Amino acid sequence: MSIITIQLGQCGNQIGRELFDAICTDLHSTHGLCSKKENEAFQATCKERFFSEEKPGVLVARAVLADMEPKVIGQTLSMASRSGTWKYDHQSHFCQKQGSGNNWANGYCVHGPKHKEAVMNLIQKEAEKCDRLSGFLTVMSMAGGTGSGLGTFVTESLKDAYPTSFLLNHIIWPYGTGEVIVQNYNSVLTLSHLYQSSNALLVHENDAIHKICAQLMNIKQISFRDVNQVIAHQLGSVFQPAYSSEGATQYSRSPLGDLMEALVPHPEFKMLGLRNIPQMSENSLAYSTFAWPGLLKHLRQMLIANAKMEEGIDWQVRPPVPGLPASKKQSLNRTACFNTSIANLVTLRGKDVQSADLGGFQEPALYTSWLNAQDALTVWKTPRAFNKYEKSASLVSNSQFLLKPVDSIVGKAWKMFASKAYVHQYTKFGIEEEDFLDCFTVLEQVIASYTNL
Repeated sequence: MSIITIQLGQCGNQIGRELFDAICTDLHSTHGLCSKKENEAFQATCKERFFSEEKPGVLVARAVLADMEPKVIGQTLSMASRSGTWKYDHQSHFCQKQGSGNNWANGYCVHGPKHKEAVMNLIQKEAEKCDRLSGFLTVMSMAGGTGSGLGTFVTESLKDAYPTSFLLNHIIWPYGTGEVIVQNYNSVLTLSHLYQSSNALLVHENDAIHKICAQLMNIKQISFRDVNQVIAHQLGSVFQPAYSSEGATQYSRSPLGDLMEALVPHPEFKMLGLRNIPQMSENSLAYSTFAWPGLLKHLRQMLIANAKMEEGIDWQVRPPVPGLPASKKQSLNRTACFNTSIANLVTLRGKDVQSADLGGFQEPALYTSWLNAQDALTVWKTPRAFNKYEKSASLVSNSQFLLKPVDSIVGKAWKMFASKAYVHQYTKFGIEEEDFLDCFTVLEQVIASYTNL
């Protein structure tokens, strides 16, 4: 089944292009560790999932690009064409001459309704090219105006137009130091609206990815493209085909459906985080060897201690002792920063994948009490290595990992709102003070729900 990627705003378009680049690089990689037949099955599934073929050998991304300014879309289309391995359909993009001015209300209330028909027509044409549609992956930032505001409007329109298709929003969390003075307003408005219309929100934090670039990839002058390539690599590590059950002979056909079934057992809990291991520079990779026990030990502790990368993990954090009262467990969680999970999806790729022991991820103490640990863990595997790594593991987790960032953004936005700072910039486009209050209420409930796991 196919996934249609919808790239929104500058950030969404740049990350979307890097994602298709990473997928296409992996698609054409030569991996000697799996049979020719298995490799062909992998490639056929990958192509169906992400590309259509204009003619044999010419891959066209299943994507719609939208931005209110033409510059980034022009660059994105051009860079894809120059890759020589894939391209965008040059009729599957929409842009205008004027941006949203980093104002969520402008993107949502003005550009969204004004250009809804044009954007939805492009999406419909892309959907009609699919033999079987799994759903939509929207890629967007939540700090600016177009990606967040127009992205939210498009998400709500997709829910109305395709009520039976899965909808996953991939969101870029802004730097804590601030990119835009009203980014906390934009973030609160984006998160609260998406929480009511999307099936799940998969979040990448810019600060965390920046650290990976600096400490693991050894990049001295970090650019947005470096950050975007790490994000694309992590996304590809999950969305490339894998076997969804032990002994399966066919790759998963409904990637978004399987992801939702594994990770979103309750509509009140939709926040997903992604970790990938190992990640390192090409120079370091040549001198490194990996074994499944070591990789999985690190990945498990990253989950428990809520670490975003394998360097600097707090190994002192431990799961609570079974049988502790709920109040005592909550107290330990607060003091030791233990990260309680609702559900986890581990994807393993590479050599000797069947020998990997995932028993450490099945401990009941890792999970909330209302879901059986056996049901809370899902494992996908494939002997085909991913990109340049002989062995790699990724973890998508529905857990408390975003509690502090959400609480921080809501707190900062509330302080600004209490003094009415910049509120007039939103009311002039149609977002009233009551709308802000509704959004705060939604996110306060999300915070309370995850806190009480």
